[in-house]
Amino acid sequence: MSRSIEIITVEGMPEVHEGDRIAALILDHAELREGDVVAISQKIVSKAEGRVRRLADVTPGTEAARLAATTNRDPRLAELILSESREVLRATEAALITETHHGFICANSGIDASNLVERDSVALLPVDPDQSARAIREAMAARLGGVSPAILITDSFGRAWRLGQNEVAIGCAGLAPIEDWRGRTDRSGRHLAATEIATADQIAAAADLARNKISGTPVVILRGLDHLVTADHGPGCAAQLRPVDQDLFR
Repeated sequence: MSRSIEIITVEGMPEVHEGDRIAALILDHAELREGDVVAISQKIVSKAEGRVRRLADVTPGTEAARLAATTNRDPRLAELILSESREVLRATEAALITETHHGFICANSGIDASNLVERDSVALLPVDPDQSARAIREAMAARLGGVSPAILITDSFGRAWRLGQNEVAIGCAGLAPIEDWRGRTDRSGRHLAATEIATADQIAAAADLARNKISGTPVVILRGLDHLVTADHGPGCAAQLRPVDQDLFR
């Protein structure tokens, strides 16, 4: 069975500020259909949810000052990184890898300064990206009369075993983040014992092919993935997190 996927950037989105309604902004600039998947950059969700911090307003503590000195970082940034993390897993000048309160393993607790209007500011990850995705989906369904596209909130993460960053899903609603093929068979009838497809991450990466850091298109619609969109919100991206006892990189 042949299948095609259409990837559409949403053009004309304005600069997002705290308190803006993401669902309304998207629907003002795009026509959505049942079965669509909407990939939304984490940065605009963080802006709308008031997760932007001015470094001038941050007072670093003793631990942040120590970490900054050993890794050659701004102590104010180190303070924010620590406040957003459960644990610092690796701290060098080249990389500061933490586990966030969400359970994500990433650089700098997911904090970065790209695409912010104020140069002395940084954006933190949403407090609960899965809940953010659910709220956006519900707001869209209310305005669209029941049409409920799937929502992905995406961000760029590095990878321990390969060079380069890759767009991944950090929050989702209306989509199972993992498609479990364990117990099925392949084309040759061989039993699949370990295959779990990172569906949400694959869609996030596909969306990112249609935009870049300077395109000004934080929202991308993917069409043709109806078979993956679910009526309920699903478990969210929290279901992707590998248990510590299965983490071979710690």
